[in-house]
Amino acid sequence: MVRKGEDRTGRVCVLVYASAPGQDPDAVEAAYHRVSRALQGTPGLLGNVLLRSVHEPGAFVVMSEWQDMAAFRTWEEGAEHRGTTAPLRPLQDRGSGRSFGVYQVTAAY
Repeated sequence: MVRKGEDRTGRVCVLVYASAPGQDPDAVEAAYHRVSRALQGTPGLLGNVLLRSVHEPGAFVVMSEWQDMAAFRTWEEGAEHRGTTAPLRPLQDRGSGRSFGVYQVTAAY
């Protein structure tokens, strides 16, 4: 995602918290791949990763990185957003009260 010496300030990281149901431990990974393939070529999307908790194997975070807030908002407000991300929606972990977070990079090394 990032090249050495590249200025990352202003970029936006979106974190989506997900959990795999006990009866289908591969559900999050399968949904992640479906959504990621559908998002290929989306303007402003720099990439994404799927992170699995070391301490809770059924807990995941999808982190996407966007060029800036404007690019993310354009996509989020677009007609394709809800349909494209639908496979992950039922797997979102709402246990902490928030199933996602949006963060802007203010400093990076």
